Amino acid sequence: MQLLLIHSDYIEYEVKKSTPVAEKIEESFKKGRLEEALTAFIAVEKIDEANVEGAVSKAVEEIKSVASQVKTDNIMVYPYAHLSSDLSSPKAGVAVLKGIEDTLSGEFNVKRAPFGWYKAFKISCKGHPLSELSRSIVPDETVPGAKSSECVTAVKEEVVSEALKAESTARSYWHILTPDGTLHDAEGFDFTGHENLGKFVDYEISKKRAVDKAPPHVELMRRLEIADYEPGSDSGNMRYYPKGRLIKSLLENYVLEETSKVGAMEVETPLMYDMNHPTLKKYLDRFPARQYSIESDKRQLFLRFAACFGQFLMNHDMTISYRNLPLKMVEMTRYSFRKEQRGELVGLRRLRAFTMPDMHSLCADMEHAMSQFDEQYNMCISVLDKIGIKVDDFEVAIRFTRDFYNENKDFITNLARTVNKPVLIEMWDTRFFYFVLKFEFNFVDALAKASALSTVQIDVENADRYEINYVDSDGNSRRPVILHCSPSGAIERCIYGLLEKEAMKAEKGGVPMLPVWLSPTQVRVIPIGEKHLDYALQVSEQLNCRVDIDDREDTVGKKIREAGREWIPYVVVVGDSEIEKGTINVTIRAESQPNKPVKSEMTPAELDAKVSVDIAGMPYKGLSLAKMLSQRPKFL
Repeated sequence: MQLLLIHSDYIEYEVKKSTPVAEKIEESFKKGRLEEALTAFIAVEKIDEANVEGAVSKAVEEIKSVASQVKTDNIMVYPYAHLSSDLSSPKAGVAVLKGIEDTLSGEFNVKRAPFGWYKAFKISCKGHPLSELSRSIVPDETVPGAKSSECVTAVKEEVVSEALKAESTARSYWHILTPDGTLHDAEGFDFTGHENLGKFVDYEISKKRAVDKAPPHVELMRRLEIADYEPGSDSGNMRYYPKGRLIKSLLENYVLEETSKVGAMEVETPLMYDMNHPTLKKYLDRFPARQYSIESDKRQLFLRFAACFGQFLMNHDMTISYRNLPLKMVEMTRYSFRKEQRGELVGLRRLRAFTMPDMHSLCADMEHAMSQFDEQYNMCISVLDKIGIKVDDFEVAIRFTRDFYNENKDFITNLARTVNKPVLIEMWDTRFFYFVLKFEFNFVDALAKASALSTVQIDVENADRYEINYVDSDGNSRRPVILHCSPSGAIERCIYGLLEKEAMKAEKGGVPMLPVWLSPTQVRVIPIGEKHLDYALQVSEQLNCRVDIDDREDTVGKKIREAGREWIPYVVVVGDSEIEKGTINVTIRAESQPNKPVKSEMTPAELDAKVSVDIAGMPYKGLSLAKMLSQRPKFL
């Protein structure tokens, strides 16, 4: 169960519309208000179904504790599904909420908002240190056959790789490397001017991955109709609406185009593999990830967490010459699977099923691999830059063994020089993993949580493990050195990074927007009245971009405000004056400030030229929804 506890001057709600799982309610239940209240926003989860009484008991204990601290006798129990992606059945949800209401009613003045209804609500948070608290509650699971007083936990053993176990016990030495080549102790470094790096260092060293509240992008991904949690699936498996699928597709196509430019061949490999395959079993124990495992035909299988195995098995069967090197293969893995821990799953930041471009390069030797590593490091910077995540938006982590650093100090220092800022170093005395050198570009969000985007690793084990060979210029068989590269990191994390970046920009007084090439609608045309609709259509037909028309029966002001809430880059309003002059009135979002829109009168051809510059050289697809807004369904 997830709890969000808000101490407020008042909380009031009004039901608007029922959902298919709405509980039946009386008229008096359709509105509610409490003054000086502690509001418990609650998401009941699947895990709570194992012990409903235990879930109720623990929730009541937390709520009572906070109520006593903030000194209130009024409690609003408010069902709020958006706190979790792993919701219980409606029946269990109602049972838990009613149980909490009934148990608290003996000591407090309690109201409960109805379950399964769309509701409008207003709340005035008091703003003191205890006015906003969140809690995650995990009840004990009841083992079948046990008495109610014998509540114990039933746990199925999780498949955990030896590398993941080693990672949890490995001794890391943390440093900050500055572009001048100086290695500083991380704890004593002055982060003035590099505050974001300081947040990243704290996150990495503390290893506190769990979140206690939803980051800003979760609300944005819903409001912009990009993605949402899928209650019918496992946690960390999302649904993507048409706008989100469009954005994902454009990002996927862009990254594949960039890998094609450096000579990577696109391939496709299976989603599942035999866990007891001798080569794969050894690799599983060298990769720090939790696996999804399944059984089929009495065989234990696992869902892939990357494209490595498929590509390496393919490399094993190939005939490769030194003339083919560097030999690069890439796959856009729809999907890769990792059994991330439940407390870490939130929005698009950390998922159990994700899309990742996975490129592997076979190199002749270590010198060749380091040269390719440097090229791919710069390629990753360029890829993220075009996506909209700049060097100033991410922090660099470089990880290696002490011996590798001592032998390659200049090479590693040059990585810091390239980004021209301090970077985080993680050093080990011995090698725990298959790589000797690795970097990641990490985005730090509004909650000071970091997520890795681009990465490249130098792999010194898997050519031997998979018996991958190439024939050198003397006709001898040799093992290559392998690079693992994800030029952008997970596609979903790119969307997360963009949304978080823009949320932080808005918090500082800026106007948030996606890059024009990624915006689901690039131009919206708003006719002032019905008689202006034909001209709006004529304008739209002169624009070579994703253009839609707001033909709904709303006021022009409301249509403009909604276009702003959707982050439309260019909003065109047409009326009598524009028809008479053959022009359009355009609001340019990128040049505007809050409550200070920048407007320009121009011709449709001039706007088309302006948009063409914005999207030049980037992938393009048409609208993912009907052109007329009146014909579109609402997804939320």
